[in-house]
Amino acid sequence: MRIRLESRLIAPLFAAFVAATAGCDASSSGKSNAKGTLAARPHLVELAVAEPGRLSYTADRAGSLRALREVRIVNQEEGRLTEVRVREGDRVAAGQVLVRYDDQILRAQLDKATATLKQAELDYRRNQQLKEKGFISADAVSRAATDLEIARAEERLLRARVQHMTIAAPFNGVVTQRLVEPGNVTPQHTHLMTVIDPSQLVTDVDVSELVIPYLNVDDAAEVRIDALGAKLHPGKIVRIHPAIDPATRTGRVEVVLNPVPKGARAGQFCRVELTTGSTQQLVVPLAALQRDAQGEFVYVLQDDGTVRRSGVSSGLRLADRVEIRAGLERGDKVVVKGFLGLSPGQRVKPVAPRALKKG
Repeated sequence: MRIRLESRLIAPLFAAFVAATAGCDASSSGKSNAKGTLAARPHLVELAVAEPGRLSYTADRAGSLRALREVRIVNQEEGRLTEVRVREGDRVAAGQVLVRYDDQILRAQLDKATATLKQAELDYRRNQQLKEKGFISADAVSRAATDLEIARAEERLLRARVQHMTIAAPFNGVVTQRLVEPGNVTPQHTHLMTVIDPSQLVTDVDVSELVIPYLNVDDAAEVRIDALGAKLHPGKIVRIHPAIDPATRTGRVEVVLNPVPKGARAGQFCRVELTTGSTQQLVVPLAALQRDAQGEFVYVLQDDGTVRRSGVSSGLRLADRVEIRAGLERGDKVVVKGFLGLSPGQRVKPVAPRALKKG
C-alpha cells in the first residue's frame, strides 16, 4: 500500500516539472523573437525638404558719427603769426583766409630774386649778341643761359614761399579746432586748426565676415542717433573695406547720412541697421546641418529608404534656416532630427515632427 501511494504522488510531480521546463523554453524563444524584431526596426527620423527661399539679415551695429572730410590745417613755413581770423564754430568758405604769417623777410628775398632774374635775362641777351658778332664763344652763352634758369627757379621758389605765408580754407566747412593765437611763433608743419565739412557725416561699423558678401556699395541703411531720439534717418553704404580683421573676423563698412538731419554732429553716438539683399536661395532648417572633421554635411534620404552623407557648403544663416550654396538639389529630403546612432547607408523611417521625441 505504501509503494502504490508514493507512485501516485511522483507522477503528478514529474508532469509539473515537464510543463515548467517547456514553459522556460517557450519564454526563451519569445525573448529571442523580440530581439530579432527590435533589430529589424527602422531608424526613426524627421525630414525637411530643401527648397528655394528668401533670406535677408538685419544687423544692428553701434558707431560714432564723423565728418567725411576733415582737414588738419598745418603751416609749410615757420614764422610768427600776425593774423588768426577764425575761431571754433565759425563757418568758412573755400579760399577764405584763415591765418597769415609775417612775410616781410621772404618778400625782401623775393624782391632780390626778381632783380637777379632781370639781370640774368639782360646778360643772356647781351651774350647772344656778342656771340653773333664773334666776340665770345658758344660756351659763354651756355653759361649765361644756365644762370638765367637758376635765377628763374629761385624767383619761383620764393614766390611760392611767400604764398604759403597766407593759409586759406580748402573747402566750405566749419572750424572745429583753433590751436594758435596771433603772435605765436610756430615751427614748420605745426597743426594750427581743424576744418570739417558738416554737410557729409559718416559712421564706421564692424560687420561679420558672413554678412559682408551680401552687402554692396549704395545699399540703403538706417541710422538712429541717440541724441536726436528714436527716429531712424536714411543713409547708404559708401565704402566696404577690402580687408577682414583676422582677430574678430569682421570687416568695416562706411555708412553716410543722406541727408544729414538737423542737429547731427560729428562725434555723436549712433546705431546703424544694415539689411542684406533678399535673393532667392536654396535653404534648409539649420538643424539639418552637421559638422565633423571632414567639414559640413547633411543626411539625404534616397529612393531605397536609406540615407547618404552629402558634403555641403553653407552660407547666410537667419533664425532656424541656413543657405546651402553647394551639395544639395532642390527637392532633396534631409534629416533634421534622429541623428543619434544614424550612419550612411542605414534604412530610416520618416515620421511626423510630433512623433519623434528624441534626436
